[in-house]
Amino acid sequence: MRRDTQGASSFPFPVLTKIYFVLSFLIFFPAVVEGQEWRETKSDHFIVYFLQDEKFAKDVLSHAEEYYKSIASELGYERYSVFWTWDKRVKIYIYSDKNSFLNATGQPAWSEGMANYFSKSIMSYAWSTGFLDSLLPHEIAHLIFRDYVGFKGEIPLWLDEGVAQWMEPKKRQIIKEAVRELLKQDKLISVSEMLALDIRQARDEDLVKTFYIEAMSLVGFLITQHGSDTFTAFCRQLRDGKSFEDALEFSYPTSMRTIEDLEKQWRAYIKEA
Repeated sequence: MRRDTQGASSFPFPVLTKIYFVLSFLIFFPAVVEGQEWRETKSDHFIVYFLQDEKFAKDVLSHAEEYYKSIASELGYERYSVFWTWDKRVKIYIYSDKNSFLNATGQPAWSEGMANYFSKSIMSYAWSTGFLDSLLPHEIAHLIFRDYVGFKGEIPLWLDEGVAQWMEPKKRQIIKEAVRELLKQDKLISVSEMLALDIRQARDEDLVKTFYIEAMSLVGFLITQHGSDTFTAFCRQLRDGKSFEDALEFSYPTSMRTIEDLEKQWRAYIKEA
């Protein structure tokens, strides 16, 4: 990957707007924020905690239920039709503004929200642009995916993030154009580099954007070109302890037996998409 090191940001696709990322896992959520008590509204699978805007909270709740069904269906995880109920409902915390959210979570300034795998919780703040269409399906996808693959296997961070990005359908065309531009400018991170990269400590926003774009593109390639059933089988192999390359060879024995095969086919897909 070639990077320019002088002047302003060299990121080749500034049209991409919001990037969301799970950075940390919290154990405790405060009952009071800024002297205000959390209010709540509930559905079959979610509880939304809010401080001010009840209408927005109810919109979040109804959209969350829709995403719960569509994401589980697209990923092929049908068992979720009877999951996340009663005391296992996912909790969504909506802070009053971005500063309150950042102060409570310790997230970097570019973060708009986060998911806590262990307590099945989502945290963000009351912003309307992009919340319902992007952040909410993104974070729900994180939780569904991790419920399926767990934490025992070595799941690459880009795979986790790519699944969450892929569940934001409005981004798919933007990502398609962005990754093609990265390829043209020789600014792609290789698959091998992606496997080794821990983006959680990154403060370079161009690197973060590139990582997210490629993660979504790779997942999109695996699902659209080789089918969701095979993708689910691949994730299952990782969950059960296989290395990335062994899981790749097991799940795609006639097409992608190595990381190099994946890299070659993915780059060809970018050019043709």
